[in-house]
Amino acid sequence: MRRTPTVGKTIPVLVAVAGALVISTSGPLVRLSEATPATSALFRCGYAVPALAALAWWERRRLGAMSWRECRRAWLAGVFFALDLLFWHLSIGYIGAGLATVLGNLQVVIVAFAAWALLGERPSARIAVATPVVLGGAVLISGAFDAAPYGEDPALGVLFGLLTSLTYAAYLLVLRAGSGTGRRAAGPLAHATAVATVAIAALSPLFGGADLRPEWPTHGWLLLLALGPQVLGWVLITYSLPRQPAALTALILLIQPVTTVALSAVLLGERPSALQLAGCVAVALGVLYGSRPARQPALASSAQEGQVPNTSTV
Repeated sequence: MRRTPTVGKTIPVLVAVAGALVISTSGPLVRLSEATPATSALFRCGYAVPALAALAWWERRRLGAMSWRECRRAWLAGVFFALDLLFWHLSIGYIGAGLATVLGNLQVVIVAFAAWALLGERPSARIAVATPVVLGGAVLISGAFDAAPYGEDPALGVLFGLLTSLTYAAYLLVLRAGSGTGRRAAGPLAHATAVATVAIAALSPLFGGADLRPEWPTHGWLLLLALGPQVLGWVLITYSLPRQPAALTALILLIQPVTTVALSAVLLGERPSALQLAGCVAVALGVLYGSRPARQPALASSAQEGQVPNTSTV
């Protein structure tokens, strides 16, 4: 029986929603593990490598081996991804899983201006409007105008959140520069994750050190973190990206920070202040508005397939 056009359009949307929901558990799983930032970052990648390697092997059988250029790009991306995870996991400790995840979406603005500086891609008028809104939201989340902000050290949490966005933006730009047609997903991700594992192990002494002892239930949560958000969530999102409009993808991916804030409140008892929640709303609206593409001719739409997501999926 032939699939109807409506069903064909619905499946990628459902897959993207499922991916965003899976990824939204990242922050709460980090907090539930009670592991140090370096430990949680290390095993999030390390436990994911075998599964990603298996997917990369299957992809290689269909598409052939990656070129050396693609490999080198993926390795460099892995270094940035290592820094991204280390900074993000530090941010979670200072400001909570929900707010730290919202701050990860600042990379939309950073990618736009970095692409302008490095690749000559002029940011859209939407990005120009969204930038002060997003940055204003970050200031509210920091607790600068709040008598009783949530978090151990909200200002420091925002600082590490900004560093998360910077390194995540670099990760996306490097992957995009070497992605070609964007047909590959598992191969570059497997290479980047393997290098990130090594880089995190090397950098861990600068971030409090990594505990290699296999303690329970800590490593149970870390295994879920690796196989859930890092493997399943990314695969689902990657599948859906070229099969639906970029604006719809940006909207769906905003499910992630919103759901993370809700999960963190229910599972972890995180209670951001009213001003911090207002900052979350400002960041979400700014990201959504800024990530909407300008109107383009229909013939150009097919050329955008395989682009990296415009919102964070940490």
